[in-house]
This record gives sequence, C-alpha cells and structure tokens, in this order.
Amino acid sequence: MVIISGVWTDLRTMLLPPCLLRPHASSMLSQCVQSLARCHAGRTLHSQTVHFLQRRTLPVHLQGRGNRGHSRKSKSQEQEDTKTRNRTVLTYIAAAGVGMIGLSYASVPLYRLYCQATGLGGAAVAGHDTSVVETMKPVKERVLKVLFNADTHASMQWNFRPQQTEIYLVPGETALAFYRAKNPTDKPIIGISTYNVVPFEAGQYFNKIQCFCFEEQRLNPHEEVDMPVFFYIDPEFDEDPRMARVNTITLSYTFFEAKEGQSLPLPGYSYK
Repeated sequence: MVIISGVWTDLRTMLLPPCLLRPHASSMLSQCVQSLARCHAGRTLHSQTVHFLQRRTLPVHLQGRGNRGHSRKSKSQEQEDTKTRNRTVLTYIAAAGVGMIGLSYASVPLYRLYCQATGLGGAAVAGHDTSVVETMKPVKERVLKVLFNADTHASMQWNFRPQQTEIYLVPGETALAFYRAKNPTDKPIIGISTYNVVPFEAGQYFNKIQCFCFEEQRLNPHEEVDMPVFFYIDPEFDEDPRMARVNTITLSYTFFEAKEGQSLPLPGYSYK
C-alpha cells in the first residue's frame, strides 16, 4: 500500500490538471486510492484464504473416504473371525455329543464288568480264589439270611423263579441254591442274565464259586432247567463296621433275551 501511494504521488503530478492538485482535492483522491488499495488487498487475502482452504479440504475428504473403506474392511474381517469361531465351537460341541453317545452305549457293560471285578454297586465278586474256601473259618456267632429274587425283561418270554426263597448261613460258610427257568413257547430262546446284591455294600463280600450269570442259556421249546448258584460270604464281612446291622442279603437275577453268539465273558472267572 505504501508503494501504491508513492506511485500515485508521481502520477498525479504528471497526469492530473492543476485544479485537482489543490490540497483539499488531493487529500480526497489519496483517501480514494487508499480505499481501493485496501479493497484490493482484502480481495486478494480472501482469494488466498479460499484457495488455501480448498487445498487443505481435499486431503481431509480423501482421508475420510479412506477411513470409511478401512472401517468397512475391519467390519468384514470381524464378521469372518466371528464365523470361524462359531464353526470351531460347533465342531467341539458335535464331537462332545458323539463322545457322550458312545460312552452311554459302552458304560453299561463296562460298569457291569467293573462291579463284577470289584464288588461295588451291589455286584458279587467274581474270579475269587477257590482255594480260600478250604482254609477260611466260619464266623458261627453271626447268622445271616440270604433272600433270592428272580426277574425277567419285558421282552423275555421265559418263566424264571428261585427254587428256594431264603437260606441261612454264616460268613465263611458255603451254600448252594437253585433257580429254575422254563421256555413255554414253541420256539427256542436264548437268554443271558445279570445279578446284583442288596445292600450294595455287601456285594464285595458275596463271592460266587459257580453260577449261570453272564453266560448264554439256550432253552428249546417247552424245555425246563435248574440253574445252580454256589457261593459264600467272606469272613471279613463280620469285621466291617458298615455291616454291623446287616443281617439280611438279597441276591437278585434278571434274564434278558439274547442273540446267539452274544455273551459277556468275565476274565478270571472260574467254574467247577
């Protein structure tokens, strides 16, 4: 603005008529020139500001568009990760379900063999050393009553019952009992039996030397047979505090219809 004022001073001397060079007129012209200079400077500053803002706004706009693209990409990746996790969880659940079904089918025979070997769950102990029978000493002051029960599965058509309802014996003494089975139908039927002892805690002391359990029994039409059970109560029964008030033991058999060739062998079980 100073330069313009200086230039104007030189130009007015050369170009303006003398009447306009008077002090009053000269002052008004100077003010007009200065106003025009200020307006020009304002317009220049305004255009420069607009140009600067346009230059700064474009990258911000592009950057916002890039952020939106990155956001869409992040959401897509999160959705894919979620689907992957869901598939993994479903795979584990399906595997666990298949495993549980398999265990449910295997649990019955495995539990039966375990109880048979340990005497837990009311199953009598199998595979007992029969030589112990010759050396064990009866506990004559402790008399026990053994009850006998017989059942058949709903699909089994045999008639099955014990020949005696009860037997009295003492721990360390052997006893022989019989069950009778009959096939009243006109076709052969194969049966297989399981057993248990009540109370359950007495099962570990109930030892069988010979029985018909866990073995296929084939009966022809209208055939009838007697099935022996040779057993004893271990003398240690009298030393167990849990058995102090137990004076009655129930031996129960249940027969099921079986297909030919289906048997449940018990390792270490001895017969005579």
